[in-house]
Amino acid sequence: MNDQFERFNKRLPPKKCKWFLKPIVWMLAFSGTWKHRTKIERINMKGVKPPYVLLGNHNAFFDMNVSARATFPHVANYVVAIDGFIGREKLLRDIGCICKRKFTNDMTVVKHIRTVIKNKGIAAIYPEARYSLCGTTAPVPEALGQLCKALGVPVVTVICHGHHINHPFWNTRHERGVKPTTATVKQLITAEEIGSLSVDEINRRIVNEFQYDDFRWQLENRIKVDCPDRAVGLEKILYQCPKCKKEFATSSCGATLTCKNCGKVWTMTEYGELVASDGETEFSHIPDWYEWERANVRAEVENGTYSSGVLPVRVESLPNAKGFIPLGEGTMTHDMNGFEVTVKSPDGELYTMKKPVPSLYSCHIEFEYLFKHGDCVDLNTLEDTWYVYPEGPDFSVTKMALATEELYYDFRKKAERPCKDGLV
Repeated sequence: MNDQFERFNKRLPPKKCKWFLKPIVWMLAFSGTWKHRTKIERINMKGVKPPYVLLGNHNAFFDMNVSARATFPHVANYVVAIDGFIGREKLLRDIGCICKRKFTNDMTVVKHIRTVIKNKGIAAIYPEARYSLCGTTAPVPEALGQLCKALGVPVVTVICHGHHINHPFWNTRHERGVKPTTATVKQLITAEEIGSLSVDEINRRIVNEFQYDDFRWQLENRIKVDCPDRAVGLEKILYQCPKCKKEFATSSCGATLTCKNCGKVWTMTEYGELVASDGETEFSHIPDWYEWERANVRAEVENGTYSSGVLPVRVESLPNAKGFIPLGEGTMTHDMNGFEVTVKSPDGELYTMKKPVPSLYSCHIEFEYLFKHGDCVDLNTLEDTWYVYPEGPDFSVTKMALATEELYYDFRKKAERPCKDGLV
């Protein structure tokens, strides 16, 4: 792509949070956690002071409210995706945020994290790099253990429960008033341990700590969600019918999910379970349905048959934090070779982005982005982000996300470098 657009300046070093903004950060943190009656358990945190690395699971924006309360009276420097900076770059820089384009290997971000630690701050990272699609653990990069060891400071985790139930990624139009939510803040690795532990052991501890399932948490704790539209949007992640196996035919209304192909209906209970209105309930636990879809995608990858086909798309670019720039219309293919997007601008110029399988262990997707733009995949280089919006009924960005992970797993396996459990 040409250089007609100004690029986000990633080289500016991170700041410490401005003193006059700290009360605002704390007010939002304490008011939000008070609203949800958040219970925070602290483990092995006595005497822990900055500098340290804070690793959190990621289900909703509310995660940051909890982290801000957990780190009080300090304010962390958060690694934030570039779209979070749109229209508020100065504010986020003044709070201390570090900008990153998702699923890119950016050494500038590593440099900024080192600076935060050197300045005796808290480097807050959400290593799953996206909101969880169904309230369960997403892949964590292998390089995380190496980074933590190189920094040589304590590793603290904050694992939250209930945020996906309260504000699921597949329907972010309104919160559901879930309370109480819970969080565990834990010094996972001490400064003394970090020097002696291997990178593999550091990764193992992180992966073990990042095991969570919000729907199971909801059921076990009998957290009631009586929102009448609680199933609306569920077809975004449950795109394949387990009865007739038809893809892209599910739809939702109120508390029900329906297959438009075979007519089967499931009701989502107030405790997050699915119950078939007639016949067998194939999956009462939503993550089990989601993992069944993953297994089906994995079979396509292993057979060498996975392909989205050629999809018509429209593309918007995000070169900086000033806003989206329409690039034009074109096509996208996601197959055994990875992503390829070609777009033709209104003035006739052609742009292409290719993301081969080895370059992406996962990808970021959005549902009904900004409530009007539609479902999309965002693909990143170090200098640009493309928001790619497929058109038509025969696609699912969730399937593309699952396929991206399974293609990468398959690539690693064939390269005789298999992924370790929970790591990519």
